[in-house]
Amino acid sequence: MAITLIPRVVCIVGPTSSGKTALSLRLAEKFDGEIINADARQCYTDFDIGTGKPVGKKGEYEGRRSYIVKGIPHYLMDFLPPEQVYTVAEWRKAAMRAIKGITERKHLPIVVGGTGLYIKALVDNLSFPKVPPKPHLREAFEKKSREELVALLLKMDPTAAGTVDLKNPRRVIRALEIVTFTGKPISETRKMGKPDVEAFQIGIRRTRQELYSRIDREVEDMIERGWIDEIRELLRKGVSLDAPAMTSIGYRELISYIKGEKPLDDAVAACKTAVRRYAKRQETWYRRDKRIHWVASEKEAIKMVGEFFSLSSPQL
Repeated sequence: MAITLIPRVVCIVGPTSSGKTALSLRLAEKFDGEIINADARQCYTDFDIGTGKPVGKKGEYEGRRSYIVKGIPHYLMDFLPPEQVYTVAEWRKAAMRAIKGITERKHLPIVVGGTGLYIKALVDNLSFPKVPPKPHLREAFEKKSREELVALLLKMDPTAAGTVDLKNPRRVIRALEIVTFTGKPISETRKMGKPDVEAFQIGIRRTRQELYSRIDREVEDMIERGWIDEIRELLRKGVSLDAPAMTSIGYRELISYIKGEKPLDDAVAACKTAVRRYAKRQETWYRRDKRIHWVASEKEAIKMVGEFFSLSSPQL
């Protein structure tokens, strides 16, 4: 019986500001790779500086539309209108399509991003309930505070705290939709299937103090590069404060300055705090997955990836 090989992919994971982008570009250069974005906010157009999107431009790579950074193609990046909802299931389907194409070109698929559920959906072949968005229900939920939404969700599904990002109102609302229409806890609606990829997950190890220092520097750098002007332009274009893309970390904090509700220093401090809290939640998520290989440097990462893929040279 013939053995069907599944694609081998590298997944670069970890909290924001830990160095995922730089590592992904280095690995792509070293191993002839193409990159698939797994950051839920970098999918959106016009949300560039504040989402940490690498500087690049839209173009074509071997006849395929992509976002080009230093000559390296990125897929599922900078393509989605800010008002559009993009589900995990949609991302996973598109990511698998990109992985298939990269593998056929005998290149290395590198999946990089901080949206943990995207990575998990890919690595564990998660399937999700086919519950379409319910506009009227969402409208009712959006009138409630995040605290009220969380309380309602935990009443309906006490186990949701272990599977849903309760700090993210849109994730909570989506969970409420699913629980309401399936009558099942969220954990029971996400099914693991037979793996479609063989994934090597890797992340750069940072101390909490080092990570927070990197976050502070990155926020300051983004402000200097024009983050506030980027937000002003988004508002000028009419992007709603309720748009999915506008839930990106830090945007609302800086909008409070733009609206005159806070001095700039206070808004920037609040932005840093929000990013730090997000990074802490990401760390908590990734600690659960013992399959992740944590490294201290790019050099160590290159060595480990080289050892892993030396076993699959016919596929690359």
